[in-house]
Amino acid sequence: MPTIKSTYLGNLRTQATHLQSGNTLITDAPVDNNGKGEAFSPTDLVCAALGACMVTIMGIVAEREGISLEGLSWEMTKVMQSNPRKIQEIIVDFKWDQPGGDNILRQKLKNAAKTCPVALSLDPELKQTVNFNF
Repeated sequence: MPTIKSTYLGNLRTQATHLQSGNTLITDAPVDNNGKGEAFSPTDLVCAALGACMVTIMGIVAEREGISLEGLSWEMTKVMQSNPRKIQEIIVDFKWDQPGGDNILRQKLKNAAKTCPVALSLDPELKQTVNFNF
């Protein structure tokens, strides 16, 4: 059974619908690749998926350990390569001003992030730089 149904809308724009929830998202080609840059590009979504997956798996560990990830935030930086055009590096910067747990738990969270399903699914040549500011 399909998970997502997508449609090409023209002008380098697509729409994807998550069938279970009905949520939709739009993608647009970036300005540096003939697009308008008015929405997430497909490569932006790869970065967003990586960050969301990392935090989801960290959240599972945190819940199991009885702590909250409240206040955790992150920023993603995408570095593109030109020939061939692809993502060369994704930089994830986590910030957590008041981390919960001890150093052992924080190391478990870091390990969880680095071994999330999206991180493990990306090509090993794609550099993943993850900075934990906590």
